[in-house]
Amino acid sequence: MTYRGHVENGKVILQEGAHLPDGTEVKVQAMKTRKKSDRGKQLSPKPTVSKGLLALAGKAKGLPPDAARNLDHYLYGHPKQ
Repeated sequence: MTYRGHVENGKVILQEGAHLPDGTEVKVQAMKTRKKSDRGKQLSPKPTVSKGLLALAGKAKGLPPDAARNLDHYLYGHPKQ
């Protein structure tokens, strides 16, 4: 099981409803912290793969003018279209 919590006065305070018996061995891993002013704000989503690839569109230099149409020809030797 995974429980979340926070550190308060040097002690880990687990989320509401988390009950672990005394002596339970645990592993504590610090998460990326946010400023107090940012805690109520929603995090911005990571960019999608398509948006990341779109940023590269038109950046290649020195390609033949028909590279998009005949990609299989240039990569694998298939007949041109």
